[in-house]
Amino acid sequence: MALHSAAVSFCCVSFNPQASLFRQCSIKPSRLSSPSLLRFRIQGKAVESGNGPFEVDDSSLVVCFGEMLIDFVPTTSGLALAEAPAFKKARRGAPANVAVGIARLGGASAFIGKVGEDEFGYMLANILKENNVNNEGMRFDPGARTALAFVTLRKDGEREFMFYRNPSADMLLQEAELDFELIRKAKIFHYGSISLITEPCKSAHIAAAKAAKEAGVILSYDPNLRLPLWPSAESAREGILSIWDTAEIIKISEEEISFLTQGEDPYDDNVVRKLYHENLKLLLVTEGPEGCRYYTKEFSGRVKGLKAEAVDTTGAGDAFVAGILSQLALDTSLLQNEDRLRDALRFANACGALTVMERGAIPALPTRETVLKIIKQTHV
Repeated sequence: MALHSAAVSFCCVSFNPQASLFRQCSIKPSRLSSPSLLRFRIQGKAVESGNGPFEVDDSSLVVCFGEMLIDFVPTTSGLALAEAPAFKKARRGAPANVAVGIARLGGASAFIGKVGEDEFGYMLANILKENNVNNEGMRFDPGARTALAFVTLRKDGEREFMFYRNPSADMLLQEAELDFELIRKAKIFHYGSISLITEPCKSAHIAAAKAAKEAGVILSYDPNLRLPLWPSAESAREGILSIWDTAEIIKISEEEISFLTQGEDPYDDNVVRKLYHENLKLLLVTEGPEGCRYYTKEFSGRVKGLKAEAVDTTGAGDAFVAGILSQLALDTSLLQNEDRLRDALRFANACGALTVMERGAIPALPTRETVLKIIKQTHV
């Protein structure tokens, strides 16, 4: 059977998890690493950097919750999906990208989510392990497949998505499957909004965030708007805002500000301040190569970005989030010191800039040494 969908739509596309195409292509789990072999715990380590050893341990752990999936990207760039002659696979999922990004920077990170008990699912779990991300919180669903997405950047600059996840394993994570011990030991608990779209994952998300909050863990939120995955624009707006007031750190893009405020000017500070709430410690607005804006209760400002020749912008926002969270996990007092916060944001901007210079989100995520080197060279 061939994969098929409505040709005119880039929305959630239904597929049968037991379809013969997937049966023919799959390899029995026994040929792959077993779930028990994929479980491991990060130990404290020292990573060499331009400023000497960078000490991390579980006291600075960032736990990322959400989706991890396989992207199929055209081998020829600049074409619409229907025109692409062939596709190659890539690994994606904003929370997983952030977890890998933090580990690359020498930090301690973990990922909680669900994939299919299939070759792609075990491949993704192994990728996390290879990148020093704690994957103890991953679960494998024998009845649903790992999510797939076909994505391309057309010549006109518009990105097209076609998702195969109805239902995919990430949508089926249940509260009973959560590793609450891992969540409660985190310094920061980071998540997006895609896990809020359907049950049972929505309830699992809310329970995980509640447990983190009760344990004194800082909640970090990147809405990461993906309209094609939501039933409607209004449901997306309501879903994203439903947990808005619980987050203590929020990263948002200019486009997301316009969407959430229903068309208001994302460059107007008064508009942005409407999204600030009393529980928030830091609101960040990313502006691509222009850098970012920051807002706290006491101060606000802008930090210039690094100019970089963009090859692939996929994962740049996730790299930025990894950069700032890796700094905050080590020292949350940055939130009270504007000069030091600005330094941390320069670091985060450099992470994003380096990521766009290479293809693929996870392969392009930089090391701490590389980030410090480009900051020194560019004097940002």
